[in-house]
Amino acid sequence: MNLGNTFSAVGDKRDLKGGNLGAQAEPGRVQGDYLWAALIATLALALRVFVAIYFVSEPVWDGHYYHFGAARLAHGLGYSEDVFRLGQWVWKPWTHYPVGYPFFLSLFYRVLGTHVWVATVANALVGSVTVFAIHRIALPSLGPIRARVAALIAAFHPGLVLYTAVVMSEPLAAALTIFAVWAVTSTRPRFLGLVLGGVVLGLSVLVRPSALLTIPLFFFVVAGDFKKKVLSTALVGVFCFAAVLPWTYRNCRRMDGCVLVSTNAGWNLAIGALTTTGRFQPLRASDGCPVVTGQVQQDRCFWDVGMKVILRHPIAWLKLAPAKLSQTFDHESFAIEYLREGNPSIWPESRRVVYRERLTFVHRLVLVASGLCLISLSLKRRALKTVGIYVQLTLLVALLVAAKFLFEQEIHPFFWVALAFPLIALLPLPGRPFFCGPVAFGLGFLALTAMTHIVFFGDDRYHLVVTPLLCVLVAAGLRAPGNSMLPRGTDQQPT
Repeated sequence: MNLGNTFSAVGDKRDLKGGNLGAQAEPGRVQGDYLWAALIATLALALRVFVAIYFVSEPVWDGHYYHFGAARLAHGLGYSEDVFRLGQWVWKPWTHYPVGYPFFLSLFYRVLGTHVWVATVANALVGSVTVFAIHRIALPSLGPIRARVAALIAAFHPGLVLYTAVVMSEPLAAALTIFAVWAVTSTRPRFLGLVLGGVVLGLSVLVRPSALLTIPLFFFVVAGDFKKKVLSTALVGVFCFAAVLPWTYRNCRRMDGCVLVSTNAGWNLAIGALTTTGRFQPLRASDGCPVVTGQVQQDRCFWDVGMKVILRHPIAWLKLAPAKLSQTFDHESFAIEYLREGNPSIWPESRRVVYRERLTFVHRLVLVASGLCLISLSLKRRALKTVGIYVQLTLLVALLVAAKFLFEQEIHPFFWVALAFPLIALLPLPGRPFFCGPVAFGLGFLALTAMTHIVFFGDDRYHLVVTPLLCVLVAAGLRAPGNSMLPRGTDQQPT
């Protein structure tokens, strides 16, 4: 199977022929439609600013450390803490948590002060520009109508909206990754786009190191033949690492050893190996690292602990995968629990339950609806005579039956669709659509998110990184039947 025939990238001439991507934008409108993008982003901003102010609460859990680190940076103290040693306070550099999000917040703290509402309003800005970027990456291949639909879903997605009030890094990491895709696909000359895309992706890595895993996915969004795609993807990776290396150099100088971004990889691997629930559980010295002298040494020690547990009991570790994926994809509750922990007075049990149910329902609906991008139906007479239409109808019925089954189950194992959709996209099914760059990237990102949290541990906040791209997948599946890609053998099949 030719990978180039499986996923067609933005800029590939096949994407502009034959109606395979649904109604295409007119050339002038591909670069236009800014008014709609700005309008939807403005609506998203207004809604998020309201949430940022109304639901603001004391930062808790990891959010406490992000806020603390940002305040230290804003006060010119570097990414650090003060520790009490030998009767005096000593400055100590940090690198356990990635620096990107605290640094971003510190830019606002320097101007407006180190107030929590500053962080949440900054999150509101991130959410609104993410909506704008979703529209821009969807427009060239999905056309103006579906690009607006993708942006509108992202703008009003309740999970994304409520997460504005949570001082956590996932929205910024998602925004930077999407901006990297936009830079690569829209900037001219193309080499400049690769530079900008790589640098922006590097910034995303500084926020969330697992963004490094998305580098191969840029193969699906860069233009050109196979060799050019490989070269362009490699260049994105080079510029991504170039953006990260100054921070790595700082770590090598300041810390007790070299580390690329942060010292939580070994920590998370150990948690993923030792967890009994599939989600986070605190590590203790008794877990295998009783004596450590620095953050890097501690991270390497816990990495060794995690690897030993995995290699000693590989089957038991693999059996944890369903629980980890369930924690990641089956529900959406982290924002509610975070805000309730920070301000219990505005979250009585009745409101907590209702909000959890509503957020979870919308998340599940968007996750299932994203599978529509895998299906191509045509009402043209000649297409009805081909096997492709029957295969695609069968796939549609299977999706509807699976959705009904998952919604009716008591445990609601929706994580199976996160695994199934990327795999189905790889199958050479008759009548299947070609996948434009953003759709291919989104499906790949969904698969990477699942694989990452099989290795480490799960939590529903981790799917928030891929949620904006799920909005693109939903919009891509809303193609008009007469404009869908025709099955192979018809006269409008792309060459």
